[in-house]
Amino acid sequence: MTGRPRRALVLGGGITGLVACHRLIEDARERNIPLEVSLLEASGRLGGTIQTVREADCLMEMGPDCFLSVKPEGVALCRELGLESRLVGTNPDFRRSFILRKGRLLPVPQGFYLLAPSSFLPFLTTPIFSPLGKLRMGLDLILPRRKESGDETLASFVKRRLGREALERMAQPMIAGIYSADPEELSLEATMPQFIEMERDYRSVILGLRGRMRQMARREQSAGASGPRYGLFMTLDTGLETLIDALAGRIPGASLQTGTRAVSMRREGDQWQVAVENRRPITADGVCIALPAGPAGGVVREVSPKLAEILGDTPYGSVATINFAFRRDQVAHPLDGMGFVVPAVEGKTLMACSFSSTKFAGRAPEEKVLLRAFVGGAHLHFGLSDNDLIQKVLEEFSALLGVRGAPEAARLQRYQGAMVQYRLGHLDRVRRMEEEIARIPGLALAGGAYRGVGIPDCAASANEAAARLLDHLAARAA
Repeated sequence: MTGRPRRALVLGGGITGLVACHRLIEDARERNIPLEVSLLEASGRLGGTIQTVREADCLMEMGPDCFLSVKPEGVALCRELGLESRLVGTNPDFRRSFILRKGRLLPVPQGFYLLAPSSFLPFLTTPIFSPLGKLRMGLDLILPRRKESGDETLASFVKRRLGREALERMAQPMIAGIYSADPEELSLEATMPQFIEMERDYRSVILGLRGRMRQMARREQSAGASGPRYGLFMTLDTGLETLIDALAGRIPGASLQTGTRAVSMRREGDQWQVAVENRRPITADGVCIALPAGPAGGVVREVSPKLAEILGDTPYGSVATINFAFRRDQVAHPLDGMGFVVPAVEGKTLMACSFSSTKFAGRAPEEKVLLRAFVGGAHLHFGLSDNDLIQKVLEEFSALLGVRGAPEAARLQRYQGAMVQYRLGHLDRVRRMEEEIARIPGLALAGGAYRGVGIPDCAASANEAAARLLDHLAARAA
């Protein structure tokens, strides 16, 4: 391809923006498209919510600490960046978790998946549910399929199929640990579509889970020992910020511009003029917006008021993480699992806690433990000072885990308005966004605000956005 080099802008330097920038550079080279790429990040650092720090000889994740291996884009990205050998799974000896029930941490029954059981004996013997609650959950085996079409809330689905106890004592805390949101508002279609498929294909959620477990077992058996085997949750041995560093290392330094905030954009002929705070406008042939929905809506307001309105209506919640380092002899609980979740009905400050030094190897020296507390959703009181929030969590640790004395380190990170909420009708809104953006040449949206919040989802979204822009640039040059 000949002619002047094209220019692409990526707005946002989180994982999505970095993957989009990397993909634009690599794929433009493969397709022989002369392309200059610049990434603009408003803050002073790259990586967004992904941040790894070392303190008290412990490796602390301030944001996400792992990603799902069943979504292939995460592992594929690590492989492409030469990080595959650095991937580690959860501790195989302690792949269980706990749930708080009347002040006691009880193990989640074996075979229980988010909302429902797939194994009967562990479910029948657990004290988490009352006898009547278990009976109501068992009615899922004979209840008919839903006749109505269209989206429903996650809470509505659980109550309809399994009853209120299943929602309050298991589904709500499990889902809150993923989305930091109220299941009474969350879209089932956008968050847990696999349960829609189970009801459709098996009529019963419980039967659907058992069927899927059998399918997974057959696939694993047929795969044998060929190829790498991964657990469900993966991370990197030196923390997830290693992924950010590797991506940034593949992008020319001059392309990465931190402390640079894009504020608006408009079309001039067949190019974009992007207004930048305290700088001259930047001209580009294609723009990938990898920002949260609200800021993205502000940038595109002049281009498409309709798109800006839909983006602006996307709600976000807040969450805080607190990493605590203790000596092992300060904690009475054996920490023989990956952590615990707390139902809202328990009335605690804590939403969940990861036993980080048990969950992944290399997080703390042998004589120490690392605990990671989550406070979010309706639990989170941002009016509290850092010290008050830390003290509230320590009081609950004392009662639940037998923690004694002050921690060697306590590192709190607040993410205000950082957790996108996939509320009822979310995918309809996304489809309307996609229809609108299809009418705007040379513009792409990417990120966790649309079709998935995890690292693999963000990578997939970035890959699709980069391909859209490159197709546009190639068509213009043809």
